Amino acid sequence: MKVALPKDLAQEVALSKRRQAELCRQKRIFNARNRIIGGDPEAWDVQVHDQKIKEATEKARDETFAAEMRQNDKIMCILENRERRDKKNLCRAINNFQQNFQMPETRREFDLSDPLALRKDLPARQSDNDVRNTISGMQKFMGEDLNFHERKKFQEEQNREWSLQQQREWKNAQADHKFAEDLYTKTRLQFDETARHLQDLESATRTAVCASVKEFNKNQALESAEKKKREKNQEQEDNLAEISNLLRGDLLSENPQQAASSFGPHRVVPDRWKGMNQEQLEQIRIIQKQQIQEKLRLQEEERQRALDWDRRRVQRARATLLMERQQQRQQRDLRRALDSSNLCLAREQRSRKKSMKEACTNCPTEDYFTQFNTRSR
Repeated sequence: MKVALPKDLAQEVALSKRRQAELCRQKRIFNARNRIIGGDPEAWDVQVHDQKIKEATEKARDETFAAEMRQNDKIMCILENRERRDKKNLCRAINNFQQNFQMPETRREFDLSDPLALRKDLPARQSDNDVRNTISGMQKFMGEDLNFHERKKFQEEQNREWSLQQQREWKNAQADHKFAEDLYTKTRLQFDETARHLQDLESATRTAVCASVKEFNKNQALESAEKKKREKNQEQEDNLAEISNLLRGDLLSENPQQAASSFGPHRVVPDRWKGMNQEQLEQIRIIQKQQIQEKLRLQEEERQRALDWDRRRVQRARATLLMERQQQRQQRDLRRALDSSNLCLAREQRSRKKSMKEACTNCPTEDYFTQFNTRSR
């Protein structure tokens, strides 16, 4: 039993890697397209596709982040405005509460800072049970005053009043908070109703503007049609006037005097000249007959030259045909001689192959030809 050593396993792995690399190299080299291009188009296409997917993903993520940031900015602005408004309302409510329910006269320590304290102060001493008698005066000790029960009852009553006042203030604060929330809700609904009303007004205004624009365009179209009609009538009147002037003028009446030029009697005005007289026309006809005879003479000379050239061309073609036939006969003879020599050479080659076949008995098989071009090295 064979035991697989680590060294053998490493050699087997290295051999398999080399075989795989050789197969990949053969695919690249034996592929004519990849060998001519000199690259890996499939890998390039995969990289381009991955890059496009990455760019699209990043773009979508950036757009999502941007949308979230815009939404968060809007929410933050709304919350800041609401917080600013709530702070303002709270400060106003606190100021009103302080002005109405926390006046300086209602504070416990107001007598320490009362500006009218001297006016309200009593004389230095009225009786033995004066509350202003100090301990150092030895006039009255703690608990020995005569109005102790009244003072205690008054203090309890004052504490009860303070407690009731705090409860009322708490209820008033809750009521104010509820009133503020109701006022905020009512104000928001009023704002929504105002926005809807403004939107309706805008729609009605837009409809009115469109109707006015349509009416203006209609009026413009009517004015344009009326203007074109007037222009057409004016043009017809001008054409009729022009036709009437032409009919009554010297141009259509063929007055020969109107074509006389001021540069001499032998010159005429081209745009007024109506034609030549009979003598001039007869002279022109005579010149035309002379030109026709001259043209017939030239055509006859040209025909004679053409016949001469045709005759020469026929003679030259006949000579060329005879020469070509002679060349064909010569080529035929040469081909026969070449065929006979090739036949002799073929006989000699067959006899040589036959002798070589008899001499060389080890003929190559198909395996001999298939062993080539199997490796990339």
